[in-house]
Amino acid sequence: MNTVLADPARMIAKGAPHVIHNDEELESPSRSEVEAIELLTLLVERYEETHYPIPAADAVSVVRFLLEQQDLTQRDLIPEFGSESAVSMFLARQRKLTLEQVRKLSARFKLPADVFIRSR
Repeated sequence: MNTVLADPARMIAKGAPHVIHNDEELESPSRSEVEAIELLTLLVERYEETHYPIPAADAVSVVRFLLEQQDLTQRDLIPEFGSESAVSMFLARQRKLTLEQVRKLSARFKLPADVFIRSR
């Protein structure tokens, strides 16, 4: 085995990747380093998309998730929906979101509007 690979201190001394602790340790990457970073980024993205795909969620699932994560109730969404019954009907999949409701949900949760437009 190559001793350079077995000795992390020597690897770092020879320019191997290392932890950056502050802005002073940052360097401007060379063109070849930028290309290497871009290549690694693409490879990791493709690997994740292939092996760990994230399924698209429909609007009801997204809203239910947000309610749960932010410890909210249906009543908390009355300003966005206009009434508690409108919230209930949406969550029961009996009614779709209006454009105004999409805008209000997008503003409240600071998410792109298309998150609330997707359907199954």
